[in-house]
Amino acid sequence: MASSKQNGPTTASGKSELRSPKPTSENRDESELLTVPDGWKEPAFSKEDNPRGLLEESSFATLFPKYREAYLKECWPLVQKALNEHHINATLDLIEGSMTVCTTKKTFDPYIIIRARDLIKLLARSVSFEQAIRILQDDVACDIIKIGSLVRNKERFVKRRQRLIGPKGSTLKALELLTNCYIMVQGNTVSAIGPFSGLKEVRKVVLDTMKNIHPIYNIKTLMIKRELAKDSELRSQSWERFLPQFKHKNVNKRKEPKKKTVKKEYTPFPPPQPESQIDKELASGEYFLKASQKKRQKMEAIKAKQAEALSKRQEERNKAFIPPKEKPVHLKKPKEASTETKIDVAALKEKVKKAKNKKLGALTAEEVKLKMEADEKKKKKKPAAAGLLWWNP
Repeated sequence: MASSKQNGPTTASGKSELRSPKPTSENRDESELLTVPDGWKEPAFSKEDNPRGLLEESSFATLFPKYREAYLKECWPLVQKALNEHHINATLDLIEGSMTVCTTKKTFDPYIIIRARDLIKLLARSVSFEQAIRILQDDVACDIIKIGSLVRNKERFVKRRQRLIGPKGSTLKALELLTNCYIMVQGNTVSAIGPFSGLKEVRKVVLDTMKNIHPIYNIKTLMIKRELAKDSELRSQSWERFLPQFKHKNVNKRKEPKKKTVKKEYTPFPPPQPESQIDKELASGEYFLKASQKKRQKMEAIKAKQAEALSKRQEERNKAFIPPKEKPVHLKKPKEASTETKIDVAALKEKVKKAKNKKLGALTAEEVKLKMEADEKKKKKKPAAAGLLWWNP
């Protein structure tokens, strides 16, 4: 029992010793451990890291569209030269329209085949060789974002894609400067090449744009983040208080109905009960009439309706025979002849007399005299000509 009493205080002291924190290097500030030092770069993977090479051969193939054939044919020798430095074989099949990359026995970097696969994918998506070759660097990555299936309507899809590019490519250029990435919008995909942090932001902006969120909001947020990152004190703090919060407003107006129903004022009392047919007959006195009298009244009402319909029909028929009202003719006063345009009456009378004497199509007196003289000359010439013909052998 004595031994147990003696052990009691020792255990208590042991617990207190465990609870007291020891000043070690592990108890550093977490923010210091998570932040990457400025200027630090991961060492490049060399042949000394993997001297024996790879056990199996790996290969990747991708198809390319017809319009890229001419460009790929031109730049393919440069692609092969760049990949041969890393001991990767590249083949271009123009018949099938495909590009293939595969490892060799000399390949020592196991991840270089993945980078070669990304290279041919970027070339197939209309990225230029100068930009696509950057993917072979260790600190550069790529992301191909598919946007074709995000919007169903074709016209809406084209508008949102154009919104991402901006007027004369200004929005895309601003995004490239803020994220340090090269962005290429082609067809139903958006290709991006750059650091991992930039690619994450590019993907977010592209997806938000296709969800009808304008890229200018994300660009504003990125600009603020870039300024905050320069301050060493704010790196370990939350930036939510500095970032703008944009509220989504639905601008679409609700269509108003053509016929607007005006609600009646609320009353706690129920509406009055409508009168039944018997009540109406009692009020008019028809209820006490005999069956024959009721029948006679019905017939009279029917005849009155028929007579009214007949008179209306007759009026419509007679409308065709009613002459339309003529507009009153306003007699215009004759205008007085102006002094400038007075008619010479004497000259006009002489002209009329000549016209009466002269028949329609008849010649004048001078023309008749000339014609008679010409006929006389012809008659004189005829006998002389006949004599010449008689003596001609």
